[in-house]
Amino acid sequence: MINGLFFILFLAGTGLNFVFKQVLEFIDFKFRQKHGTEIPAELQSYLEKENLEKTVKYENENYFAWIPFSICSTSLSVFLVVSGYFPAVFEFSKSLTDNAYLGVLIFSVLTSIPSALLSIPFNLWDEFKIEKKYGFSNMTLKMFIVDGLKNVLLNLVLSLPLLLIFTFILIHASQWWWILVSLVTIVFSLLVSYIYPVLLAPIFNKFTPLENEELKVKLEKLLEKCGFKASGIFQMDASKRSNHSNAYFTGFGKNKRIVLFDTLLKQLDDDEIEAVLGHELGHYKKHHIIKRMAVSLPLLFIAMFLISLLIKLPSLYTDFGFSADILKSSDKGAVAFLQLAIIPLATSAFEGFNWIVKFISNHFSRKDEFEADRFSAELCGSGKPLSSALIKLNKENLSEVQVPEIYSMFCYSHPPLMERINAVK
Repeated sequence: MINGLFFILFLAGTGLNFVFKQVLEFIDFKFRQKHGTEIPAELQSYLEKENLEKTVKYENENYFAWIPFSICSTSLSVFLVVSGYFPAVFEFSKSLTDNAYLGVLIFSVLTSIPSALLSIPFNLWDEFKIEKKYGFSNMTLKMFIVDGLKNVLLNLVLSLPLLLIFTFILIHASQWWWILVSLVTIVFSLLVSYIYPVLLAPIFNKFTPLENEELKVKLEKLLEKCGFKASGIFQMDASKRSNHSNAYFTGFGKNKRIVLFDTLLKQLDDDEIEAVLGHELGHYKKHHIIKRMAVSLPLLFIAMFLISLLIKLPSLYTDFGFSADILKSSDKGAVAFLQLAIIPLATSAFEGFNWIVKFISNHFSRKDEFEADRFSAELCGSGKPLSSALIKLNKENLSEVQVPEIYSMFCYSHPPLMERINAVK
């Protein structure tokens, strides 16, 4: 029988999270209906009402598509727990093999299938109904399927070996496993970041050196001015799939590179692209990534330590329908398998309260964005190129110009457009 404190925490957190998100999205929807087509005085010469009307329709369609997905995904999450799906899959996996490593792999794959299947129809609707309707998607059904298969294979290649390592650690370092797992997670993340630009990203997109020589020289001077060494400035064939635009830094060490979407190169002029790069350099010069790591790494160790305490509690297993008798077994492999099976459920019991963490992280993320904007304006000698770039990107991507403050606080890691424009001024 599934019940108990952890089960109640899971239900309460899931329910609270669901209601909270629905309320926030509804507040944004009502605000959009009332103010979505209003053009702020500062943007009178940049925006047309027709564009804002299109933005409102686009955002509304995304909102109306999100509602059933939110209901279905939350219902599925609750159903899988209440129905005893996870302990049933655990017993099934255990019946197939006595090998803990193989059992963990089977369990992990089978428990990930329901949510993956649920997302397919919603992703299809989003890609081929909404994104195509508003001129963003260039995706074909064949490309959609191939990308999906690539993602599945890539996730298997990356995650399954990691699970095997975690299993080995739990079997052979039962007392201090949380320290080793944290260290392995950090090393793995750094390794993926290192190989991503040269091995992983090219699986989906083509990266070529920036063709615009004049712009290339301009950007290289900017990099030199900031003391930023990159392996190159590349343009990505993003338009093959979507007309949305972006630019980013990726990798580190010798594999550190700058990537500009080909759509971005078409939408912005050279000065605006320089300002966008200046913003990204602001994150580098202000050590934002290092500061975030200084916070996130200790939190990782703390979280793993707390999980190490939780998985010793028999009530955690019985609350979710598992038998806790295996914990008394002398078979370390069986114990490790059970512990790895319960960890996702242990974390899910508290995930419903992540909105508190989201609120805090968004606050500091927006603070970093303002600081990077300021750096770009100072670096380029003016904030005008950055402001015009932000306005164009906002317009081209049909993003909302203004949102309710409470919505921004909980849902935006970047400040809304008008806040950024006013701050840059």
